Amino acid sequence: MNKKQKEPVYDASQIQVLKGLEAVRMRPAMYIGDVSVRGLHHLVNEVVDNSIDEALAGYCTEIDVSINKDGSVTVEDNGRGIPVDLHPEEKKSALEVVMTVLHAGGKFDKKAYKVSGGLHGVGVSVVNALSEWMVVEVARGGKVYRQRYEKGFPVTPVKIVGQRKATGTKTTFLPDGAIFKKRKFSFEIIVERLRELAFLNKDVKISIIDKNTNKSEKFKYKGGLAAFVEYLDQNRTSISKKIIYISAERDGLPVEAALAYNDSYNDNIYSYVNNIHTIEGGTHEVGFKAALTRTLNNFAVKNKLIKNNDATLSGEDVREGLTAIISIKIKDPQFEGQTKTKLGNSEVKGTVEAIINENLSRFLDANTIVGKRIIEKCIVAARSREAARKARELTRRKSALENESLPGKLADCSWTEAEKTEMFIVEGNSAGGSAKQGRDRRFQAILPLRGKILNVEKARLDKILSNEEIRTIVAAMGTGIGREEFNLDKLRYHRIIIMTDADVDGAHIRTLLLTFFFRHMKSVIENGHLYIANPPLFRVQRGSEELYVYDQDDLEGAIKRMSKDGGKNIVTQRYKGLGEMNPEQLWKTTMDPQSRTLQQVTIEEAFEADHIFSMLMGDEVENRRKFIEENAKYVRNLDI
Repeated sequence: MNKKQKEPVYDASQIQVLKGLEAVRMRPAMYIGDVSVRGLHHLVNEVVDNSIDEALAGYCTEIDVSINKDGSVTVEDNGRGIPVDLHPEEKKSALEVVMTVLHAGGKFDKKAYKVSGGLHGVGVSVVNALSEWMVVEVARGGKVYRQRYEKGFPVTPVKIVGQRKATGTKTTFLPDGAIFKKRKFSFEIIVERLRELAFLNKDVKISIIDKNTNKSEKFKYKGGLAAFVEYLDQNRTSISKKIIYISAERDGLPVEAALAYNDSYNDNIYSYVNNIHTIEGGTHEVGFKAALTRTLNNFAVKNKLIKNNDATLSGEDVREGLTAIISIKIKDPQFEGQTKTKLGNSEVKGTVEAIINENLSRFLDANTIVGKRIIEKCIVAARSREAARKARELTRRKSALENESLPGKLADCSWTEAEKTEMFIVEGNSAGGSAKQGRDRRFQAILPLRGKILNVEKARLDKILSNEEIRTIVAAMGTGIGREEFNLDKLRYHRIIIMTDADVDGAHIRTLLLTFFFRHMKSVIENGHLYIANPPLFRVQRGSEELYVYDQDDLEGAIKRMSKDGGKNIVTQRYKGLGEMNPEQLWKTTMDPQSRTLQQVTIEEAFEADHIFSMLMGDEVENRRKFIEENAKYVRNLDI
């Protein structure tokens, strides 16, 4: 047969035109990131952000969120209500236009919204497109209007269903099960974002209730960003003794910042633009850092804490132990891409720098004792930075590729293309041995750890570099460590996979490793290189038939499936450690890319992660005890 006859016809008939919201349903990840738990909760964020934009415009003071018993979520606000009158061009209700047309919304008209987080007009229409159904109720002009949609399409007209003096919008939606495999909303995940929004918008009261468990929370922080910093630092010992709060406007740009110093050795700076967390920073964050370095150096010289001929404090020195929030409201933010993770407006840097420099200088001049405490910490940080530099020089090794002997007990892979390879950090020599035998040697490297690594939450870099296990990890990765030396481009494996036992010790080691990466190699997480392996908890066997179960909740179902034909002699094995699995089992369940389950580590809720890490791994015992007492009832599979 002629080869050309096998080729499919490619002509105009193959050019598909997606209309309305069809594109969203066909490629949902383009609009919400993915269709996992992360994407599911992004739907809630999109609807809530619309209400927050009403608050930014000065019309909304209350937002209520509820997780309903049927799996749907309701978001209600007391804003102006989405317009319902006839759209002059579309010849249909403006409500229907907003809900069913991409790139349609009030954010494009600066008369309606001077500033907003949602700029592209895709948010709520995307939620509609990815929902099995959505119902929107609008209170406006003394009447209540209602419209129902199914999979993005209106199934009822916009009709009056009641009367009400108050205004607002109530949106209820059920995610489509055909798109989302798991549709169960997490109260805790939603709470994290709502708390963050309450800190950033001090005049807004935000509440949430889970009607399945009756859990509820209410947030309203009159202190705003100052309360935000206080929340983040509640598990640390304060150095500055008071929170420095700055709020000013210049050239039409409102700038708000809060900062404080603590006794930790890391900096935590979170920047926001129109309530959007700019994870990668941008010009506003650059301006803030520049002002901080210059102002503290000027104060130190002025008060003879350092001499003019001495080396000045670096940016790294003045940010050690700093917790800071910088938030700006801008009319035309220029983000780098749809993800909105980095601000690009060049004019913002100078404005933010001038405001921070002027107001921080004024604060330090009025609070010289606080200023001197901060400078003393910065000077110690500078000395430690120099000690760390010397420690790196003494302990620096060539990369594993250049070294005749591999670091530690690393079993390297044969492939050298970083993007195709992965390294398992494995708990213990026993599991490491099984992993080495069961792996695919072409692209999988194994690094066994002999014990628990240092808790980096309580240590400076020079002490961290004295820990053999950490040095081994750094050498195996090839990136170096520390702001001056770390280079992500030198990462030897594009997937770093933490694989520990499913017990208390395993969880502890995993937390120590996550703390290390979060504090000292955050870009590894930010760029999607860090994963957690999910080994099975149980093996259910009857004769030659076997099932691996990864969750306690699925165990009963697995036993039922195996015994549905009346079969007996079912054996259940609980895996307490990776070492209990032979190499073939470990490969099949945990390491085989075709069948394994990996959890990618992300830091979208970075401030909450920082709060948890500092609480669990820091020195403040009382808050840790309270956390354990409140959450002990949720613990499953505890080994005692």
